[in-house]
Amino acid sequence: MLDEKIEPFYDEVVRRNPGEVEYHQAVREVVDSLGPVLAKHPRFAERKIIERICEPERQIIFRVPWIDDDGEVHINRGYRVEVNSALGPYKGGLRFHPSVNLGIVKFLGFEQVFKNALTGMPIGGGKGGSDFDPKGRSDDEVMRFCQSFMTELYRHIGEYTDVPAGDVGVGGREIGYLFGQYKRITNRYESGALTGKGLEWGGALVRTEATGYGTALFAREMLAARETDLEGRTCVVSGSGNVAIYAIEKLQQLGAEVVACSDSNGVVHDPDGVDVALLKRIKEVERARLDRYVEHRPAATHRRGGSIWEVPCHIALPCATQNELTGHDAKTLVDNGCIAVAEGANMPTTPEGIRVFHDAGVAFGPGKAANAGGVATSALEMQQNASRDRWTFEHTEGRLDEIMTGIHGLCFETAEEFGSPGNYVVGANIAAFERVAHAMVAFGLI
Repeated sequence: MLDEKIEPFYDEVVRRNPGEVEYHQAVREVVDSLGPVLAKHPRFAERKIIERICEPERQIIFRVPWIDDDGEVHINRGYRVEVNSALGPYKGGLRFHPSVNLGIVKFLGFEQVFKNALTGMPIGGGKGGSDFDPKGRSDDEVMRFCQSFMTELYRHIGEYTDVPAGDVGVGGREIGYLFGQYKRITNRYESGALTGKGLEWGGALVRTEATGYGTALFAREMLAARETDLEGRTCVVSGSGNVAIYAIEKLQQLGAEVVACSDSNGVVHDPDGVDVALLKRIKEVERARLDRYVEHRPAATHRRGGSIWEVPCHIALPCATQNELTGHDAKTLVDNGCIAVAEGANMPTTPEGIRVFHDAGVAFGPGKAANAGGVATSALEMQQNASRDRWTFEHTEGRLDEIMTGIHGLCFETAEEFGSPGNYVVGANIAAFERVAHAMVAFGLI
């Protein structure tokens, strides 16, 4: 149940944003934690900080016309929602996927505000994207779409204003085309205007690995707080994209055994442990479906349908998409002996699933904390661009480890301070909210 002081705020968010169910879910998950912090800091309520955070500073929607290889004209819709800049320029990815709509972008941007605050880096939160689907499109078609998209977006971004990065459907290829068009239009080689760039032209080492690595590191810290570790633990990781691949890689480096991963076509179970090199080749080089994995691994099986969460494990990392892990899935994981869950995706666990984990005493790391390594390393990329510098892989990975350890410690200590020991959802929400709220109060009513 929501705190009676906060329930009217949430009801107003629902009224003002009809039909945007993911955004409603994201807002409720945060505000449900904030009763104690409003009691401690009454001025946050007086200054209507919650209401102001829940109303994005700017919402941009635009038409994106482009021509395919056959000469046919297509019209997509582009978005950039700049949610909050109290801690720095807006920072958050661009998602190209048919499911993208305003509600999805707002939920992602809202989450991004708190995620970015937890890193301790000087960055605000925003998100963007389009309902364009790059799958099956030629490089030239993707280039033409990206150029059209940036022709509108360029006027809203910049290293001191808003710094997009990649997300689902936006990788190095897309960032390259977007940056090329930004550079062409503005006549500025402004490296800090986009992150996730190629290593040859301003990108940072570890950025590709950062979100997955960071999620595994957060899982390590949750177990360490319970005086145990990942050594010999059986893990499952949903997804097989960038986040999932590098979460698997880091889990294995930390001594865990990852036995299952998935894509939209089904689940692979490899009792001998997922072969990361083979997985990278199939998904990153061949751009093929995961069922090809079993052609090279005799002990592995692939099945269509069903749930990856039916595979018994000690540690689960949902790294695919929002609301993929339901209450039923959570019960299955608990019954099979799961002791920790760290979210590599944004809001992949439903509210019912989170309740099941908390009731069972499972260590649960919410996405805004557990997958913050990606945006943290984007901020490190911005630092390198600003100083015209380039750090080694080892140095950047060391910084990532320090940041993730710090995020865990902040969430753990804040949860204890506000009477919810071990509850990382409460700890993350309150710690992030306090950082943003103090800055907003300091700036006055803007």
